[in-house]
Amino acid sequence: MALRVEKLPPRRSSDPLIGKVVAGRYRLESRLGEGGMGLVYRARHVLIDRVVALKLIRPDLRAETHLRAWMLREAKAANRVNHAHIIDIHDIGETEEGELYLVMEYLVGTPLSAEVTKGPMPIARAVDVMEQMCAALARAHDLGVVHRDLKSDNILLTDRGGRKDFVKILDFGLAALHRDSRLAPKGAVFGTPEYMSPEQTRGEELTASSDLYTIGVLFFEMLTGQLPFRSNDRDTLLKMHQSQPPPRPTTLNAEAHPKAEEIALKLLAKDPKDRYRDAHHLQEDLKKLQRSLPSPQTWETLRLDSTPAPPPPPPSHTPHVTEWASRAAIFTRMVSRAYSGKETPNDILGALSQAWDLAARANRLEGEVASLTRKNDALERRGRALRAEIGRKVEDLAAEESRVLRQGAAFAQEQSRAGRELGEIEQAASDARRAADEARRAVRFDPALFERAGFTAARVEAKAEEVARVDEKRQRCEQTAKGLRKQIEQLREQLARYAEALEEDLSRGREQVAQRTRDGLAFEKAFARVQQQLLERLRDKPECRDLVPELLSDWAPAQEGSEAAPQSGKRRPPPPAPAIVRARAREEEGDSG
Repeated sequence: MALRVEKLPPRRSSDPLIGKVVAGRYRLESRLGEGGMGLVYRARHVLIDRVVALKLIRPDLRAETHLRAWMLREAKAANRVNHAHIIDIHDIGETEEGELYLVMEYLVGTPLSAEVTKGPMPIARAVDVMEQMCAALARAHDLGVVHRDLKSDNILLTDRGGRKDFVKILDFGLAALHRDSRLAPKGAVFGTPEYMSPEQTRGEELTASSDLYTIGVLFFEMLTGQLPFRSNDRDTLLKMHQSQPPPRPTTLNAEAHPKAEEIALKLLAKDPKDRYRDAHHLQEDLKKLQRSLPSPQTWETLRLDSTPAPPPPPPSHTPHVTEWASRAAIFTRMVSRAYSGKETPNDILGALSQAWDLAARANRLEGEVASLTRKNDALERRGRALRAEIGRKVEDLAAEESRVLRQGAAFAQEQSRAGRELGEIEQAASDARRAADEARRAVRFDPALFERAGFTAARVEAKAEEVARVDEKRQRCEQTAKGLRKQIEQLREQLARYAEALEEDLSRGREQVAQRTRDGLAFEKAFARVQQQLLERLRDKPECRDLVPELLSDWAPAQEGSEAAPQSGKRRPPPPAPAIVRARAREEEGDSG
């Protein structure tokens, strides 16, 4: 599932959730997409003009407790990683109706799937996208998070800070914290068949190596414009991943870079041991390849068919609370015209006073919500900064661990080779000693035999010393790696403790915002009722007819389950409230203070 928006879909009133307010503060505006576990909507905070993407678990999966648990883990996993190339999660919770929701950053861009359908990507561009994905996965894997459902639909290419093709990895909905398989039924197979690793197709416990296989599929797709394995039958496709070797990219695209082909085929190895040791290992090769290629400006100029950037989200269809005062002022003008020189009915005066009262209270409430939100945002920023700092430390240690382990593996291979040579030399030395002993017993002096025995004995001693030296180097590497791993685990435990404490603080702050926002929604509904009451009494009066269009052209508050009426015209700054209302507002501010 992706949060991509190439062209925002039209607002559809047929979706009963459009207009619904989730968790008392997020109003759903339009559906963005649908994934294996949830529906994604563009949503907006009802009191603060903040646009987010909000995911609700699919209604038919609400009874699946293990999937609900996975969705909760999505936010925790993604937030713990806290990487620039992984989608940000702002909020997570459960509604009063028992619906799970995730609030994520609203992203505008193009999915990688839309780009690969155009054919092979320029090599520099493909490697650039791969390197960013690899950096994100390296951090995730270092922190024990495996994505499990990478695919081209889940890779969003955005523009950020003037940088094109800024990668965002989406949908950690199937991510599982490493070494915790309790949430998944044993042997269950989840994921997208076209991108599954061989071990994933067999329902085995997944490791970081499975994600590496999947980005191998993505790299193959970028190099050729095609998937390595294709079939309309799911079972056939899974078997192809398990046993059929992938075609060489150059057979599908003669211009595919040889080194890139080598990297892709290594990633697509059936046995995880034959793939890259980890994402750090892969990243080293990608950076070497990247340095050998033309600069991005060279291939960027070739993107003549680039898709234009999608538009930003439209403005809210509900007014800022300051507009309530503007509407109350219009009603005040209507009342003064309609009852000029006459006694104003008490119900009209009461409704008008209530409208001003609600506008003042909502305005003050909005200030409280904004203040609380700023505090929460500051807390979240500090949390992200600390998580990022710990993540970078873990990443540096893990990269060094990867290098040391690979060096240790090389020493182990060298030791194995030297050990085999030592065995051969020891056999030759044994044969030479036996021949020399036989000559001695036969009282037959042969200098060559004794010389050969001495020479092979010296070779055995030298080779044994070589084996010991290599073994010592290997052991040093293992000890260094153990020390690095211990530091990594300590940092991960520190991160987990901090993340838990931060989440508790944020939950309290969010609940305060939610409670005040629920109050704001109550004000909104009350204002809508008062507005309707005044309109019914005043709209048909001749003195007010020219003011009615000003009210009808602005806004009608959205009710839950329905779409807001669109605005027309520009918003006007609210006129000053009558003195009596301003005095009342000051009194209430003093009481609340």
